Amino acid sequence: MPAPTQPGDDATPEGHIVLDARDISRALTRISHEILERNKGPEDLVLLGLHTRGVPLARRIAERIESVEGTPIAVGSLDVTMYRDDLRSHPTRGPQKTVVPAGGIDGRTVVLVDDVLFSGRTIRSALDAVNDLGRPSTVRLAVLVDRGHRELPIRADHVGKNLPSARSERVSVRLDEIDGHDEVRISQIGAKP
Repeated sequence: MPAPTQPGDDATPEGHIVLDARDISRALTRISHEILERNKGPEDLVLLGLHTRGVPLARRIAERIESVEGTPIAVGSLDVTMYRDDLRSHPTRGPQKTVVPAGGIDGRTVVLVDDVLFSGRTIRSALDAVNDLGRPSTVRLAVLVDRGHRELPIRADHVGKNLPSARSERVSVRLDEIDGHDEVRISQIGAKP
């Protein structure tokens, strides 16, 4: 088995790592502090992770905020499958469970958490889903990676890493809770992630 690629190494057919586990941890810590500062504390804060990898990211951010503030943060999950505008042209995965924290989202600050921000279409779907769940006072967006190429006027409020990329590239996020390890890798489309 070849040695794992480190940030900055030459690209392989599988691409190269742009964030390792330590980089991801630092990015999530920074995002957590930014959320706290922007919200002026943990009051009325709800984190909604977008399936699939946004859910563990939201939980990690909530744990970091709780360790700083000593207050548990409401965390839920959001499935946007049925809100997508590309259901006819792209095969879809089976719907996941949407979980709204106790107390709901009405009048609260909701932070949507996702792994990669690309075209903005997933976030547009998430905003439609949130609208069906209630009326938050504010909705913000936190993403681990913003790779550009927006097709809609959507931007993240909190970004772990801005990663300019070509449309011919794939950005793959791996998280310990799902994949057994943490990394963000960039590779050419068609190459194995």
